[in-house]
Amino acid sequence: MQALAFFAHPDDETMLAGGTLALLTNNGVVVHYLCATRGEGGELGEPPICTVDQLGFTREQEMGCAVNVLNGQSLTFFDYVDPRVGPGEELFAFTCDIDTLADRVAEHIHNHGVSILITHGSDGEYGHPAHVNCFQAAYQAVNQLLRKSIYLYTVSAAFPQHPYPRITNASDPAHMVVDVVPVLNQKTAAALCHATQHALFVRRRSKIAGHQLTVPEVILKVEGIHRHLPVWRQGEEDPLMALLAQHLIQF
Repeated sequence: MQALAFFAHPDDETMLAGGTLALLTNNGVVVHYLCATRGEGGELGEPPICTVDQLGFTREQEMGCAVNVLNGQSLTFFDYVDPRVGPGEELFAFTCDIDTLADRVAEHIHNHGVSILITHGSDGEYGHPAHVNCFQAAYQAVNQLLRKSIYLYTVSAAFPQHPYPRITNASDPAHMVVDVVPVLNQKTAAALCHATQHALFVRRRSKIAGHQLTVPEVILKVEGIHRHLPVWRQGEEDPLMALLAQHLIQF
């Protein structure tokens, strides 16, 4: 079985779904990774690891490291450029042409024989427009392929007692909650690959905790998944649920 993990920036794959993706690979699924941008608009690290001009290349290398840790089969980057964060931490989309992006995603799905597509949630997690770009394109791509054998899932699905509700998609209630503790070391190692973003990973949660946290301390041990296509029907068979059956939590 072939799966595709499609995300907007390097590190999204790990921080939002690294455990689920590692479990799939460990269960024999071939996982391909597709990233829309090289994260040129992200942080440089504290202290800076590279210059602004070098950031896209650096984050490309970081994601290559993470995908290797997660035992991914392939990694492809589209040529979209990640906009810099604006005043007041304003975030931006990387494209306004969803049709073209959807066509490119559909081509990637077709070329790799993908039957499982995993991407950002419909709310863009914390409302990131670039994440919404990816969801809209993925949804459109699966619809235009007209293949019922392609399943579209999104990450950061909402469920009660989520440990960090800020990053969940309220519009996407979880159909599955995955316990990723068995691969937590693998997910953490992948997160450590993204060195330019470590300060970002821990900043908000350190402030909430009232003391400085480390990257391993902020790695989520559970991941919520929502199925968008085909529309979820309670009790029917689901390929992702079957693959992750031993790791699902009742909620």
